[in-house]
Amino acid sequence: MVPRKRLGPSPTIPPKEVIRTTEEEKEAQIRTVANVQQAYAEEGKGALRTVQAASPDLFRKQLTQVMFEVGGQYRRNM
Repeated sequence: MVPRKRLGPSPTIPPKEVIRTTEEEKEAQIRTVANVQQAYAEEGKGALRTVQAASPDLFRKQLTQVMFEVGGQYRRNM
């Protein structure tokens, strides 16, 4: 294994000020997500069934992998 070179401190520059959303902005975003989910609910179910029917084993393996990756990312961000 080849050792990685240390490049120095992280190039990430922290913000000078943290900007928080207002309660109204949060609520507006929640409403938007709910509206989109409602508008595409049936279309999404149909698309999911189509993918499942095309290749059930592949679908199951990919779904498991994606859930693992997302779950792992979630845990790393905690």
